[in-house]
Amino acid sequence: MSKFWFISAPLFGHLDWGGFLKTAQVLHQQGHDVTWVSENSIAGPVTAAGVPFAPVRKTGWLWPPPPAPDLTTIPPQQAVMLRYRRALDTWLSEDLVGDAVEALIELAAQIGKPDLIVTDPFLSAAALAAEALEVPLAVCGWPAQKELNEDFLFPVQKTLGSDSQERIARLCQRFGLQGTNFAKGPTPSILSSHLHVSYFNRLWFQADADNLLPQNLFVGGKPNPPQDAPPQWLTDIPQELPLALITLGSVFTGDLGFFSWAAQAVARLRHIPIVVIGWNPITPEAKAELKAALPPVTRLLNWVDFDHLLPRTKLMIHHGGMGTTHAALVHGIPQIVVPHAADQRGQARRVAQVKVGLNLTAHDVRHGALLEGANALIRDQAVKDNARQFAEDMASLGGVTKAAEVLVSMTAS
Repeated sequence: MSKFWFISAPLFGHLDWGGFLKTAQVLHQQGHDVTWVSENSIAGPVTAAGVPFAPVRKTGWLWPPPPAPDLTTIPPQQAVMLRYRRALDTWLSEDLVGDAVEALIELAAQIGKPDLIVTDPFLSAAALAAEALEVPLAVCGWPAQKELNEDFLFPVQKTLGSDSQERIARLCQRFGLQGTNFAKGPTPSILSSHLHVSYFNRLWFQADADNLLPQNLFVGGKPNPPQDAPPQWLTDIPQELPLALITLGSVFTGDLGFFSWAAQAVARLRHIPIVVIGWNPITPEAKAELKAALPPVTRLLNWVDFDHLLPRTKLMIHHGGMGTTHAALVHGIPQIVVPHAADQRGQARRVAQVKVGLNLTAHDVRHGALLEGANALIRDQAVKDNARQFAEDMASLGGVTKAAEVLVSMTAS
């Protein structure tokens, strides 16, 4: 029996990455000693999945970020720098990360250190704590890539890269570390020399093929058979009616115009819009306004069970979150991605590259492209065939079972 810590930021989306929490479930079901480590705010969904949970006071992830200033009132170059710096502060605020490293070291003293730390790809404290505890590190959710060439970086990237290096250096000095779990290039990132698990296939990263490092494992994924009865609202929809899922995940849920435009588009194409707005609070007035803007056939929900819904879904329109994109891929569903931030732009670009959907901008959406795009995907048999073939290839790679198998092998070596 091996002892694993899975460490994540205290956000629901950071449990996913295409199979992160599910990998912990598999290991726990196999009888291994698995503990999920994060802040108490995320304990609910972890324990609901049957995975033991250990709270720490901090994970080093800055959330929610400070309110953003009005970027339209400052020069464009300054606005770009501010956006980059806010992103850097999210995963590499020195005091916050330092406190989280201390919390993880204290936890190891209380419950014993693990044989392996498995982390989400942006949790700096986990990378530092693994070195401090002399425990190997595995990263789930993001592939390891070669260091960027400084000659091709924009000035803002060089400035923020230098800032990142300095922050990591000061944290290493504070804990007497070498920074062995960080890339040493001009834009440092968390880098395990042992293993990076991606819940996609190698084709998904075709544009980056020359930059992928050998410690990557691409395990794909496949749909999960439902473990319970479908919800009544879904059963009430006749099987012959096509469904279209519209969601912005669990964070970027305030774009109410997106929901109404997408729902109107798919309803005109005789699909039932399933609009999922997450649990982030919106005012009763805003929700009433959204309801009034949706077609009458729309189902407006806070949350849905993908295992039940996606086998009946013919189209997805979403933000490009990694978990949502992965779910569409493993179910072979054509998708329209309208990225809102961060790595979502990468998912949107790859959806178009592998020809399973469209990458639209907010500008496209405002100018009516959702109707045209949805109509094209619904009618294009080649896209449907590509999506189905991609799902078959993802399923052939072993998914979370393969990921668990390789993680166990790391503890035996």
